[in-house]
Amino acid sequence: MGVNPRSEAVVEVGKRIREIRVKKNMSQADLADKANISLSQVSDIETGKSSMRLTTFIGIVEALQVSADVLLRSDIPEVNNLYKSEFAEVLEGCTPTEIDSILKIVKEVKRSMHTPKPDNIF
Repeated sequence: MGVNPRSEAVVEVGKRIREIRVKKNMSQADLADKANISLSQVSDIETGKSSMRLTTFIGIVEALQVSADVLLRSDIPEVNNLYKSEFAEVLEGCTPTEIDSILKIVKEVKRSMHTPKPDNIF
């Protein structure tokens, strides 16, 4: 028995699967093939329209070559260390000016994410 479709957890895991797939330059068809699932199933999982069985999840983890923790929980120290390492990789080869620009952008995005938004935005 899976998690109810469209639950917050299902949607978040689906988003993480999509983000990692895109980062690895994989199409949904590539992931479907490597995980031995249908293309429509990949789409439904990534959008949170469908939950998945454990065997499907394992297939996706193996196809993406990531730890299950990366997909399930983003707030554990090991995953946070992976993010920090990934950020350091992004900065590799950048000039000091480029690093400064990237840092300013990241700070602005963070500030924007932490700024309360009114409920009645149209």
